Amino acid sequence: MPVFTIDAPEGASPDAKRKMLKEITEALDGAYRIPDTRGWVREYPAENVSQDGRVGADPVRPVCTLEAPELYRLDAKREVVRKIEAAITGAYKGIADTAEVLVLINEYPLHNVGWRGSLQSDKPEIVAAVTQANG
Repeated sequence: MPVFTIDAPEGASPDAKRKMLKEITEALDGAYRIPDTRGWVREYPAENVSQDGRVGADPVRPVCTLEAPELYRLDAKREVVRKIEAAITGAYKGIADTAEVLVLINEYPLHNVGWRGSLQSDKPEIVAAVTQANG
């Protein structure tokens, strides 16, 4: 089950954020094929963001942190990154520096993720989904 967090400046409309969350979820569902994708948006006022040691000097550059199972296919990762960047740009264009979106992909082997009282590596449906995603 992939989870993601978007760190961005304040200012996107609720509709823009809903659309962004939906698009990112669809991108992750297409790549990983595991149900229960979760996403959060954390927004910050400009005075609470430092970039290169400067506060409020430049438009904030959004960051998406993705926590997900291992995905070996680089083409699938590239597509996920492209779709995440496009979704964030759609929500924050004119509010943030969307030419500088950073996507951090933290991958976990299934034996390092607990879910529903056991490890994901113990769940045949999860193992099958990750095997298919990496096929």
